[in-house]
Amino acid sequence: MSRGSGTTARADGGGRPPRPTSRDVADRAGVSQATVSLVLRDRWHGRVSPARAESVREAARELGYRPNLAARSLRLGQRRTALLVVPALTTEFFARVHSGAARMADEHDIGVVLYPSPGGVGPAPDPFASASATVDGVIASSMAADALAGLRDGGLPLVMLDSEPGLAPAVATVNPDIADGMRQVCAHLLELGHRDFGHLAAAVDTWTFHSRARVLAESLAATGSARLVTVQHAALTVREATAAAERALRASPRPTALVCDDDVLAAGACKAARRMGLRVPQDVSVTGIDDLVLAAAVEPELTTVRLPAEEMGAAGLAALLSVIGGREAGNTLLPVELVRRGSTAPPPDGGGVAPGH
Repeated sequence: MSRGSGTTARADGGGRPPRPTSRDVADRAGVSQATVSLVLRDRWHGRVSPARAESVREAARELGYRPNLAARSLRLGQRRTALLVVPALTTEFFARVHSGAARMADEHDIGVVLYPSPGGVGPAPDPFASASATVDGVIASSMAADALAGLRDGGLPLVMLDSEPGLAPAVATVNPDIADGMRQVCAHLLELGHRDFGHLAAAVDTWTFHSRARVLAESLAATGSARLVTVQHAALTVREATAAAERALRASPRPTALVCDDDVLAAGACKAARRMGLRVPQDVSVTGIDDLVLAAAVEPELTTVRLPAEEMGAAGLAALLSVIGGREAGNTLLPVELVRRGSTAPPPDGGGVAPGH
């Protein structure tokens, strides 16, 4: 029961309580609905006291109230706006995702508001903590899933990128075919003759990285002859990757191929090999995933899987537009491509022997 309402809200047909309204917020804060509107649209300055504005915001937080901004925009004929939630744009991959979304948005006259997670690859804080947020839908990377779990109840459609299909609250997903990419890596290395593999895995708890590990293990097990001799986890930095790769290269038998979850980890693997007196690719082959600028900057250039980052951003925006327009968007799977460069070659004669053994 909200304060001053005198009635108790009933649950909807699905057993859930109804979504709180601006009237509920007004009753809780002891103000008019007009005051609630002014405060939540951030137009209260000079009209409402700071103390009263804070009481409105507190009431909205307590009730879990978020305005249905999509419906409001349609009523008022305003330009639609999408919120893109990604890790910080110091990450080249997500800068390209933003570029693709922005290009598609420009073609459809929709604004894009960027909300980077200040913690890099960690979960983003709730972007709707600001009462002035006025967007019609959200596109978010899997690394912000926890922060965005309440969006469906808030009335905003959510499209997830690089995320497991079919999980609430997302109404659609857009993914690169990461499983096929890992299978292409394995097929390439197996064709070269590698049988002892190491996995340099990203220490990030998301569906996409779990999928890479699963497909790698399954692909090698299916051969009956290849094996995964070591798995080392590392944060997505060259420094951490170098240390993890050094541990992997001390395994016995030493892997003749290091499969890395992304190009930054692969760069660290190449650095570790050089420090240990090993040659890439003559002594150990190294592969990455992403095809960042870095992949062509290291020496030798990286064999890697090219992920369609810009296409992901564009497809995410297109899916969101479909949902806003009342159409089904479903789950989109984008093709990936193995790019063969100089960091892979047949294994050395006799297979891998760990340095010092």
